Amino acid sequence: MTTTTTDQRKLWDLIKDTRFGMLTHRHGDGQLHSHPLTTQNKDGDDVGTLYFFVPKNGDIARHVATDPVVNIAYANTDDDSYVSVSGRAALLEDQTKKEALFNKMAQAWFPDGPTDPNLGLLAVTVSDAEYWDVDDSKMVQLYKMAKAAVTGEPPKDLGEHKKVAL
Repeated sequence: MTTTTTDQRKLWDLIKDTRFGMLTHRHGDGQLHSHPLTTQNKDGDDVGTLYFFVPKNGDIARHVATDPVVNIAYANTDDDSYVSVSGRAALLEDQTKKEALFNKMAQAWFPDGPTDPNLGLLAVTVSDAEYWDVDDSKMVQLYKMAKAAVTGEPPKDLGEHKKVAL
């Protein structure tokens, strides 16, 4: 699989406009658990790392310490774009980064601001990702699906699908 900077930029463009991602991690019993999180870095300067604020005393921080492999799924149904990101998570103690990323939305969860003692900075280093991006209007999509139902042939050309390695 060959990945270009254009592919990486497209991936980032799809992520940055999606308000929440569902971060999935594994508990000690092997079960998968997901949590909605907001991606904090919005500028796309470092497309290889996604940052999230999490409570240091919460499930995510506790479980990624023993099993750092995670997935983040983004779904922007308004734009018909979907992204799945795989990577490794780690809690960082980077006060400068916390201050740079902190915002009003985070303030609701961490009222003491970027110096809140329970504010954890979760960094997910992306290993690979996959995205689906549909450009057709809803009417065109419905037509293609109806045609597929009548002909018995799966719908074709419902959008761009690409795997991206970082």
